[in-house]
Amino acid sequence: MSLINTNKQIVITAYSLAELQTALKNLITSETIIGLVPTMGALHEGHASLVRTAKNTSDFVIVTVFINPTQFNNPDDLSNYPKTEDKDIELLKSLDCDLVFFPQVEDIYSHDYHFPGIELGFLDQTMEGEHRPGHFLGVCQVVYRLFQLTQPQKAYFGLKDFQQVSVIRFMVNYFKLPIEIVPCETSRNNNGLALSSRNLRLTEHQKTEALVLFNTLEQAKINSKSMTPIQVKKMAEQSIKNSSLILEYVEIVEPNTLNNLQTSWSNHARMCIVAYSGDVRLIDNMEIRE
Repeated sequence: MSLINTNKQIVITAYSLAELQTALKNLITSETIIGLVPTMGALHEGHASLVRTAKNTSDFVIVTVFINPTQFNNPDDLSNYPKTEDKDIELLKSLDCDLVFFPQVEDIYSHDYHFPGIELGFLDQTMEGEHRPGHFLGVCQVVYRLFQLTQPQKAYFGLKDFQQVSVIRFMVNYFKLPIEIVPCETSRNNNGLALSSRNLRLTEHQKTEALVLFNTLEQAKINSKSMTPIQVKKMAEQSIKNSSLILEYVEIVEPNTLNNLQTSWSNHARMCIVAYSGDVRLIDNMEIRE
């Protein structure tokens, strides 16, 4: 465990479970509100926004950096996931983060760790669940374990991964965990591109081409005022197909159940889009019906 500091900021870095436990024992009291920001590293302004929100609403902020192997169903995606540890620590120093935990695989999936299992039902059968079998089980395994190790009262997740937030909320309710899930709006660059660690793998030209996702979502919001969900979906699909991106899916869903909407709207209906730019999988979503 080490203390990394600048003139103004100190961030505690823990690289093992023992170091994490020592830090928490020395720094946490029964009254401390712990805010957890789980990440897979390659941190950007979207993660920074989560940390800022956590700093404003918690007493002690822990950021975890762990590339979880069990939620990747594509080995190439796992091996190509960007790793920027030094830059991550520098960013967290600037944000006055209290502790960053870099667990090892054996810390997360130790021989004595038993995930009790969960039935996600339809949440694991639609959109990401359909296209990435086993993904959300892996998400639940690692997030449950991180909750177990850090004991937070609050946990912060970005709505760019909208379905993931729904799954984690379901898991917290399923196990009756005393943790508040705090969803945070998607961070975007000045042109509207959703910030993502995977953007590091895009060329500047690809980043420009990827703006079709944001533009399609914005147009869908306009179209929803005069069209049915199925009509809006078809126009969105055509918009992506007319671009250089390779469409995986477009869905318009009720935000709580994730049921597909076709002939009538629900409040806060959300459009979710996934498409590929080269071999980089891009995901975005937006509330298109207030």
